[in-house]
Parts: sequence; C-alpha cells; structure tokens
Amino acid sequence: MRIVCVGGGPAALYFAVSAKRRDAAHEITVLEKDPRGATYGWGVVCHDGLLDRLYRNDRESARAIRARSYLWQEQEVHLRGEEVGYLPGYGFSVPRAGLLEVLANRAADLGIDVRYESPVPETALADGTFESGELAADLVVVADGAHSRLRDHVADDFGTTLSTGRNPYIWLGTEKVFASFTFAFEETHAGWIWCYGYPTSAGVSTFIVECSPETFTGLGLDVLPHEDGIALLEKIFTHTLDGQALISSSRGRPSPWLRFLEVRNETWRHDNVVLLGDAAHTTHFTMGQGTRFAMTDAIMLAQALYEQPSLSPALGWFDRKGREALRTAQAAARTGAAWFEHVDRYLDRDAVEFAYALSHRQGLQPPWRYQWHIATQLTAVRKGRRLAHSGQRWWRAKKRGEQPFVPRGLLRAG
Repeated sequence: MRIVCVGGGPAALYFAVSAKRRDAAHEITVLEKDPRGATYGWGVVCHDGLLDRLYRNDRESARAIRARSYLWQEQEVHLRGEEVGYLPGYGFSVPRAGLLEVLANRAADLGIDVRYESPVPETALADGTFESGELAADLVVVADGAHSRLRDHVADDFGTTLSTGRNPYIWLGTEKVFASFTFAFEETHAGWIWCYGYPTSAGVSTFIVECSPETFTGLGLDVLPHEDGIALLEKIFTHTLDGQALISSSRGRPSPWLRFLEVRNETWRHDNVVLLGDAAHTTHFTMGQGTRFAMTDAIMLAQALYEQPSLSPALGWFDRKGREALRTAQAAARTGAAWFEHVDRYLDRDAVEFAYALSHRQGLQPPWRYQWHIATQLTAVRKGRRLAHSGQRWWRAKKRGEQPFVPRGLLRAG
C-alpha cells in the first residue's frame, strides 16, 4: 500500500514505524513542513502504561525513548510559596526533540521516506480530494496538528468542531530541575497565577504558566514586552524556581501566550483520508496525555490496516474504536480544564485540602479517599508509598526487559 503521512510529529512518525513493522511492503512517505530537529515545546509526559505498550509494539524505539526519559516522583502542590500538599504518583518525561529524533531515526532504519521542509502545496488541495501530486496515495494520514490545514480544508467532511479555552498559558523552560511534578499557585494583586513544573532533560525542566484572563490583563502580561513579562513571571515564582531564570525562547522565537484549542471531529475518516493525533482530537494539557493518545492512535491504525481485509473496513474500525476509546478521556479533560478556569473557588483552603480538590477535579470520590489523603501527608507514609512505587517501577521495567532496571533519574530523585 502507498501511504502518505502529513506532519512529522509523534503521531505520524510512530504510525509510519508501526505500519512498516507490520508490513514491510508498505511504501510510506512522511511530509513535514519544518526542518529536521525543529520542534516547539519542551517535554512530554509518559507513564508505565504507555511504556509497556511501546515495548510490545516496537522494542527498538521504545528502548531509545526510555533511555532519554527522566523520572519524577510524587506530586507537590505549593500554595502561596509556603504551604505544601502532597499527591501520589510518578511518571517519566521525555524531551520532545529527543522523542522526535528517536522516531525519525527508527523510520529511516525501516526504509520510510521522511521528507523535511516539504509542506503540502495549495495546488494539492485544490479539488479537495487529496488525490493529486504529493498526496497521490492509497491512504493519506493527516497528522499535522490541532491547527491542521488539511483537515480544515474539508472540515465539513469530518464534522470538525473547534473551541478555545478561557485561560491564557505559556510553555517555558527552566534550568531548575524538579524531582517531583510541581504545581505552584501564587496570589498577586491582580489575582491568582500558577505553574506546572517537571523535569525534561539533563539540567532543564518544563515550566508552564497559566492564569485567568483577568489576572493576565491585570498583571499587564497582554501589553508588556516579552522580556519584561518573563522577568515578572520569574519574580512571581522566584520561590518555586529557586531563583533560576526561565527559558523563554523556542526555536529562536519568543514563546507565545496561548489558549488551549479543543479539537473534536464527528468522524476521523473520509474516503481514503484519516485523521491522527491532535488533528483528530485534543485533550487539555493538564491531563498530560496528548502524546500517549497520539501514539496509541498510531498503533491502532497500523493494527487495523494489518488485520482488516481492505482499506475501507480498516479505517471504519479505527474510526469507531478510536473515538469510543477517547470519548471518556475528552470528557474528563473538559471537566479538568473547567476546574482550572474557576480555580479561585478552591483557593481559600489550606494546601492539603486544595491538593485533594485538585487531584479529584474530574469526578466524585468516596469519603474514605479524603482520610487516606490526610494520612499520606505524613512523612513516614509518604516514604513507604515511594518505596512501593519504586518496587512497582522495578517490576514493570523487568517485565519489559529493560536494562538496567534502575530508571534514569532514580539516583538523583531518591
């Protein structure tokens, strides 16, 4: 089968790898408009469940991804720079540039034609069929992101709905290396502003800042020169950053303030065209699941092409099962995003109670969970829980066949 993938992100590259692994006869081309190595953003989050699936699907790329990942343990919720509440959990962060490098190298090893600086020209979209020029193929995989030009060209065919979130946010980096996934909420004269920090690579962490529109304008972040706005954020979060500076440039350009774009489609396929990753769906960044869903899409579509007798039933199966699997997650993401858009309703609490509200923002919980949450604020209980998580990580790594079994970052994080 001749397959053309538009977009060089994790969804397209991992689909190309997964499909080629299942059938080496596929002729697969990936078209990416940007130069090789160019990427926006910093680190992406993954968990053991995704690593398990990646190892089952393609061990070579999974090992390389895991080798570039960094461990964070526990979650800390800082309130007003003084109070701290703790939440359980651990995860791994991978530099986005490193993830793309792994997938591009793996694609090249498998004989996939990845073409950088190759945008799809307008002439290829002229008739709306995606059947001419660079897009002449048995299957066209549209994976060019939430702002997909190809999808929007025929948005009615997919039933595309786009909605923009209320809160502004900015994606930054810092040389402060976080051992835990850190939330920090600070009160200013203009209202509350908060951040999410987690390790990305050696010596660098991802640092996302979010606030309400009222706080954004009240602090003057809508009119301040970029450098002055970053300096203001460094001042507000000086305690969280331990005095470290923020890295505010991505690909040589200032990181912009954004509003989250939620993408939904009534169907992910039309004729021989299928949507993948953010072009098909987005979930709010506070869930930390965007890359997981994109790579899961890739595996599902590759498996459908392998198992189904022809293209049409394969795309039909992928469309049904993919949207069914994502429906609950998108609903939870919308609930979580709405919680952050009205977070000031919960900020009259102490850090422990606030941390509990944050952790269960997506649904009701039985009363005993709150009592357990209170218990887990004790140092001895937290230490026991961390040891249990270390054992769980070791066991799952052993089952995957990781070598060595001690995850990177464990020696630093304790």
